[in-house]
Amino acid sequence: MQDVHVMIYIGFGFLMVFLRTNSWTAVGFNYMLSAFAFQWGILNAGFWHMVFSDKPFHKINLDVVSLIIGDFAAGACMITYGALLGKVDLFQLWILIFFEIIFYALNEAIAVKLYHAVDMGGSMIIHTFGAFFGVAASYFFHNRKAIAQHDQKCVGGYVSQYVAMAGTIFLYLFWPSFNSALAPAISQQRVVVNTAFAISASCIGAAAFARLNSGMLDMEIMLNATLAGGVIIGAASDIVVSPGVAIIIGGMGGIVSAAGFAYLTPYLRNHNFFHLHDTCGVLSLHGIPGVLGGLSGAVCAALADRSWANPTAAAIVFPETNKGRSFL
Repeated sequence: MQDVHVMIYIGFGFLMVFLRTNSWTAVGFNYMLSAFAFQWGILNAGFWHMVFSDKPFHKINLDVVSLIIGDFAAGACMITYGALLGKVDLFQLWILIFFEIIFYALNEAIAVKLYHAVDMGGSMIIHTFGAFFGVAASYFFHNRKAIAQHDQKCVGGYVSQYVAMAGTIFLYLFWPSFNSALAPAISQQRVVVNTAFAISASCIGAAAFARLNSGMLDMEIMLNATLAGGVIIGAASDIVVSPGVAIIIGGMGGIVSAAGFAYLTPYLRNHNFFHLHDTCGVLSLHGIPGVLGGLSGAVCAALADRSWANPTAAAIVFPETNKGRSFL
């Protein structure tokens, strides 16, 4: 659990200091609002899980699992914050997160309790939800003013980006622990191995794309797209049984994310009919890799009965197969 805490409070916090005029605000907002989202997320997740359960309502149990679920909720909110960075004050962000947690927990309960989806690293539940919620919210927060950038506040500085790189390194190091936080003992090692291979592959893929595309290691890509492997492997991290597959998935995530920062982010900023301004590029780092992660997880799940040598282990990862459901 402490590893997940480090990712939320240090990783996300320092990654968002890249704006040269918003560094202290980014760290402070991340610190306070993550603490609030952590507690509010536990309450909402517990409530919605009881709604979709056959058991009667009862007091919400507090244990390590519920604390990790609270951290995951805070992570989704900080992804949303990345899209609104520098454009919202504390009160606006507090209200936004208050309502986001309600819908986040509802979405998570539907996926887990109703559809029994296997999304160990939260590619769909955490990253995709947080990214698209934030990008949608960006339409209502000074979008035209931010797109115009008359005051040049939405750019990074040498020192601010240098410090933000510390956040990237923390996220890179602790992402295997994040994805494996709720993994059962039989698959925890597999999640860590797959995530480590995927995120290292995304680092290489994103850096190679940046070098070939612009002739240099673009700082925006190095700060963000190099982490996409941790996002895209999330849904399949406990399903993939071959390190080669994890490397391919992670490398694809890094390249796609880097392409998003190089082309999609400027396109959204330059075409005002969208009126979307994603400050931190969460659509390219979390949104698109999250969607691809969900698709790769679905493909790996469909092939699980043929790729797993031990049917018992597969049944532990997919408990609904014991009740007659197929892998398809």
